[in-house]
Amino acid sequence: MQKYTPYQEVDQKELQKDIEAIKAEIGDPTWEDYQHLLKLEWWGRACTILGFMLAIATAYFALTGAAFWAVALVAGTLLGIGNVARWANVTHPILHGAYDKVPNIPYRYTKAGYARGWRRYIHWLDWIKPEAWEYEHNIMHHYHLGEKDDPDNVEKNLQWLIQSKTPMWLRYVIVYLFAGTWKFTYYAPNTLLILENKERRKRKEEEATSYNYNPFSKNGLELWKNYMLPYALIKFVLIPALFLPFGASAALGVLIIFLIAEFVANLHSFLVIVPNHSAEDIYMFNEPHQSQGEFYLRQIMGSVNYNTGSDLIDFLHGFLNYQIEHHLFPNMPQSFYQKMQPITKEICKKHNLEYRQDSVFRRIIMSIDLMVGKTKLLRVDGI
Repeated sequence: MQKYTPYQEVDQKELQKDIEAIKAEIGDPTWEDYQHLLKLEWWGRACTILGFMLAIATAYFALTGAAFWAVALVAGTLLGIGNVARWANVTHPILHGAYDKVPNIPYRYTKAGYARGWRRYIHWLDWIKPEAWEYEHNIMHHYHLGEKDDPDNVEKNLQWLIQSKTPMWLRYVIVYLFAGTWKFTYYAPNTLLILENKERRKRKEEEATSYNYNPFSKNGLELWKNYMLPYALIKFVLIPALFLPFGASAALGVLIIFLIAEFVANLHSFLVIVPNHSAEDIYMFNEPHQSQGEFYLRQIMGSVNYNTGSDLIDFLHGFLNYQIEHHLFPNMPQSFYQKMQPITKEICKKHNLEYRQDSVFRRIIMSIDLMVGKTKLLRVDGI
């Protein structure tokens, strides 16, 4: 087994110099990078449109029995893929400001113009409020990767399960059930909690440590009013209700399809997001980074890539298969990561750093083992 350079012995200044040289080598975003984004956006929309057309077909032709379930599963899968594509391939880079420097970029594709206010209902309607996810993800996760303040530190977040006396087999069942619901059981309330604690720190108040689902409390009302209800009412009430002229069974069929789509979207997003920073070969850190070079080092040691290749493969991974490159430069267009990857690999080879890249399916197994307490994240001595 190859031995890599220990954390404390890495030349962080030289690593910083090499990493930042990538920017000069690749250059600035261009109109071509924006066109690449539009292609990914339309692939996601195509999945959504096809899924919706199949849902209409089940209502119009009154499909029942095996025919209904066959079409419903395909429709739900397509809608689910479209859902994740909207989040991972479009919303994610735009809210990082990845396309802000493209000359003459339309305002709606800039960080300032995307999903703000009423535009949320057009650009990215989800369980999560865009402003809350932007702070939780762009700031707290990216700049505290693997630290105590990282809101996406899976090992830390699952201590309630890891430290419990729950039998191991039941822990796995709990995680599998969680995977199918995590966008609204974890991400929505957690992003609100993180945003609220930001305001609490400003007011020098004690930070909250848990979600509040009570709709009669201030935070609970915010959660239901601006996170849960807008998405749930539109997806699971309004849209199925549009099919009532075809009969109650048609509306019920569409509701079932959208519930399948939600389950698929949760599983798909869980698969491509969770394993990025959670497995027994990934590092966590007890203290904040002290320099830009150390920041870059932590992004490499605290992240893992999945298999890469064509735009289609990358699209299905939500371009999260370039997690190392994304964490080194989070505000770059998706297309840049394809260009950066071979350069980043060479830099890691030069500094004798492990460049982790593996199948997403192998990584999810490793992540679930971490979530149930079977394995642990690596620690750096003294860090």
